[in-house]
Amino acid sequence: MPYPNIKPEPDFGRLETVLSGGTPDRVPFIEFYMDFDVIGEPLDMDTEPERYWKEAAERWLRLGYDGFSAGAKYQVPQPALSTADTASDGGTRSWRDEAAQLIASWQDLEQFPWPKTEEIDYSALDHAAAALPDGMKLMGADPGGALELAQAVMGIEGMSYAMVDDPDLVQAVFDRCGELMLEICRTNASHEAVGAVILGDDMGFKTQTIMSPAALRRYLFPWHKRIAEAVHAYGKPLLLHSCGRLDDVIEDLIEDVGIDAQHSFEDVITPVTEAKKLWGDRIALLGGVDMDILARGTPEQVRRRTREILDVCMPGGGYALGSGNSIANYVRGENYLAMLEEGWASGVY
Repeated sequence: MPYPNIKPEPDFGRLETVLSGGTPDRVPFIEFYMDFDVIGEPLDMDTEPERYWKEAAERWLRLGYDGFSAGAKYQVPQPALSTADTASDGGTRSWRDEAAQLIASWQDLEQFPWPKTEEIDYSALDHAAAALPDGMKLMGADPGGALELAQAVMGIEGMSYAMVDDPDLVQAVFDRCGELMLEICRTNASHEAVGAVILGDDMGFKTQTIMSPAALRRYLFPWHKRIAEAVHAYGKPLLLHSCGRLDDVIEDLIEDVGIDAQHSFEDVITPVTEAKKLWGDRIALLGGVDMDILARGTPEQVRRRTREILDVCMPGGGYALGSGNSIANYVRGENYLAMLEEGWASGVY
């Protein structure tokens, strides 16, 4: 598939301006994840990491981005389910088995194989940094937040019962998960090639948060706040990716945790255009072109929706254009390119 008609002119300062609430020369593009087979041949990160990051950096450059994400890896048992991936040839799609419960007691907690600091793999940051085109920086990403990991090892049902039967155990699990994510985000922030840090922690679904707001404030947000403080200590912004409805806790995230930007928007929950009116003068807003239209719409529908979003979100600055979640392999390549081309044509201040 051909690349969009875009002349690369990378400048991470453009994205930094947006993340501080300012107005750059044009609306920058942003994505936290991309299945590269949407726009070309798939890339293999595991077997040829140096080649992967060199080719990935070239693709991000030619698509018009000012930076891209790279992050840490660690090994923790996380039971998963899988099925055939209908968007690929012979692939599978996996997700966490939320019913599995690896930690149900204090003994389970003590015996769980938590990764040691020296076992966390940051090599992707170094490979990506070596491949960075002039003007671009990295966004250091964690491999899933403290809530996601706590749910993976306790199971949603098991955690729900434990919050009543043994809340101290739940707190201890969150503390182990929070310490791990704090270490990763702090290390990401310390890397000289990293210009911003991504905290990815899905906290909600279509109608509400996964845990009650009170539980999030007790178990999770103190760790999110410590992460924000650690990242800010390096003079870098913290970008939150969280799916789901966060209306009941957005004030906590802005005022107490101290996030600099919010990512992941769905039109059936809170469209990014509505978020702009509600809190766009207090944090940066990222992405918002709905996954449904990118996957099932036409290029003209994508262009029209992209213009609508830019018309609302450009005034006052503090906005970067991208998908509502990610460029997954079920996104139509022509729709993705239509979003970029329209953003390049209409996103100039």
